[in-house]
Amino acid sequence: MNTTLPIPATKWTVDSNQSDVLIKARHSIIAYIAGSINKFKGHVNIHKDEIEDASIEFCLDITNTDTTLDFLHLNDLPYINFKSTSFQKINNNINFLKGEMTIRNITKVVELDAEFIGIRTFEGVEKAVFEVVGQINRKDFGLTSNSNHQTGGLSLGQDIKLIASLEFSV
Repeated sequence: MNTTLPIPATKWTVDSNQSDVLIKARHSIIAYIAGSINKFKGHVNIHKDEIEDASIEFCLDITNTDTTLDFLHLNDLPYINFKSTSFQKINNNINFLKGEMTIRNITKVVELDAEFIGIRTFEGVEKAVFEVVGQINRKDFGLTSNSNHQTGGLSLGQDIKLIASLEFSV
């Protein structure tokens, strides 16, 4: 009787020192207000070294970030969580990532693009690198404050762009 055991997923952990997330929203007509975060944790599971079956999860901690992220109003709940529900390979490097994002205890399904940069060995350590890009409607997460508009100034845009450069190691 020939039984083959399933090959378990390899769990890669995000390297916060080598990863970052840029969050930005349109301010006025052409300018952006933005801030970056590099304090987070997360992992990616890769099955049989195939990115097609990967699952990605991360938690962004925006405490002690620069003040340009004040428009998120997350002082009481300073975490942005994401957990993928599907990861679809489009071609060698481009993937379609769908998952649940939670901001201020509000969870919504979001769709992101994930570019797989590759797996490389650096100083004896295997690294997997992704760039994840997406856009979310800030009002879907209860981020409706727009003080500039209320005082007659230019308002903050409705969409928040997320650009994550994520490096994982085994």
